[in-house]
Amino acid sequence: MSATGSTLVRPRLLGRATVNAVVAISVLYTLLPVLWLVLAAAKNRDALFGSALLSLTDLSFGQNLSDLFAMDGGLYGRWYVNSLLYAVLGAAVGALVSVACGYAFDKYRFRHKEKLFGLVLAAVMVPQTVLALPLYLMASEAGLVNTFWAVFVPVLFNPFGVYLGRIFSQGYVPDEVLEAARIDGAGELTMYARVALRMLGPGLVTVFLFQLTAIWNNFFLPMVMLSDQDLYPVSLGLYAWNSSASVSPEYYPVVVMGSLLAVVPLILAFVLLQRFWRSGLTAGAVK
Repeated sequence: MSATGSTLVRPRLLGRATVNAVVAISVLYTLLPVLWLVLAAAKNRDALFGSALLSLTDLSFGQNLSDLFAMDGGLYGRWYVNSLLYAVLGAAVGALVSVACGYAFDKYRFRHKEKLFGLVLAAVMVPQTVLALPLYLMASEAGLVNTFWAVFVPVLFNPFGVYLGRIFSQGYVPDEVLEAARIDGAGELTMYARVALRMLGPGLVTVFLFQLTAIWNNFFLPMVMLSDQDLYPVSLGLYAWNSSASVSPEYYPVVVMGSLLAVVPLILAFVLLQRFWRSGLTAGAVK
C-alpha cells in the first residue's frame, strides 16, 4: 500500500472509532438511568438507600408492586386509568383534529390562509406553561375547574400536529387522486374519510405518538386545574407521593415502582406502532 493510501485509511479508521465511541457513550447515558430505575423498583426501602443498589440481592419486586396498588386505597390504579383516558383518548381525538386541519390548509384555498397558518406556527413556539393560567381562567368561567374536561379539552388542539398534518398531506395525498374522486361524484367529507384519511394513516399515527407522549408527560396543566386526587394523572400523583415521602419514607419504594410502570405505555406504543411512524417520518421525501 502506498503512503497516500495509508494516510487515507488511518483518518477513516480514527473517524469510525470516534463515532463508535460517541454512540457507545450515548447508549450508556440513555440506558443507565433505565437500568437504575428497574433495579431500584425491585429494592425494599432499606436497600433503596444502600450502597449495593445495582446488585441483584435484596429484591422485593412483587412486594413493591403489591404495595403500589394498595397504597392510599389503590389510588395509583385510578391515576393510571386517568392517564390512559387523558393520553390515549386525547391523543386519538387530537391527532384526527390536527391532521384534518393540516389537510384543509394544504388542499383548500380560503381567505388569509397563509396568515392563519403563520399563527399556527407562532403558536408552536409558545410554551405550554404560559398558557396554563389563561386556560385556568377560561375553565373557571366555564365551571370546568377540577373536572376531567379541564385537562382533556385543552390537549385536543396541538399546533405542531397541524403543521405535521399539512406536511403529511403534501407528501401522501396527490391532488390528482382527489380530482379523480371529485369527478366520480364524491363529496368533500366522503373524499376525505374514504380516500385522503387512508393515505394519511402513517402521518396520523406519527401525530398520535407525539401527542400521546406530550399528554402522558403533562404535569403543569393538571397541577393547575385539579385539586381532587381521584382525577390526578400518574405524573401528578407520583409528584404528590414524592412530596409526602420526606415525612413518610414508605412512599419512596412505591414512587420508584410507579415511575417504572409509568413508562410502559409509551414503550408499548412506540414498539407496536413503529412501522407506521417510521414511514410517517419520511413523508417529506415522498413528494
